[in-house]
Parts: sequence; structure tokens; C-alpha cells
Amino acid sequence: YLSFLRNILGNSFYFCEVFMEREILLMSDAEFDILDQLYFVTKLNQIQEEIDIRYEELIQVLGQLHQKGWIKILETVDDEVSSTKIDLTNHAGEYFFLATKEGLLAHNS
Repeated sequence: YLSFLRNILGNSFYFCEVFMEREILLMSDAEFDILDQLYFVTKLNQIQEEIDIRYEELIQVLGQLHQKGWIKILETVDDEVSSTKIDLTNHAGEYFFLATKEGLLAHNS
């Protein structure tokens, strides 16, 4: 499907694809600091205790990390929350967080 779009759109699609990949690979200081706390299953309050970040920003960055595929959001230590049921605004304090393999690789690059 992507190659089909590339054939139709040419270089503009290629530029968009490269730009999107670059956006995914970039990591902010806040993302780095949060990932640093997620090598093991961690609750929200534990993250807040370890890094100096406003609650609202923490929630926003956790959402970004999840969208990038760099963290898992868990209902229990073993059970991941379905992406359609995640509600960080109202339930972040109930969730557990863990870096994914991709997140760990990005953190260590």
C-alpha cells in the first residue's frame, strides 16, 4: 500500500514518510527522563517522585511515548490495557507503565 502511494505521489510522499520516521525517532528530554524510570513496571506516583515534571506534562508525555510504541500501559503488572480503553486523563494513577523493547532501544541510542 505504501509503495502504491509513493508511486502516485512521488517525492512528496517520500518526504512525508521520512519526516514522520524522523519525528518518531526524536526524543525530548522529558521522554528520556520518563523512559529512564520505566525499565521495570512502574506506577505514576513513582515516576513523579523520581523526576521533576508537572502532572499535566507527565500525562501528555506518557501519551506521546505510548503513541510512538515506546511504552506499554498496563491494568495490572501483567495485563496491558487495550489501546481503545486507555484514558490517561482520568485513570493514569491506576495504570502501570513499562518501556517496550523499542523504547529501550531508543532510550539507549
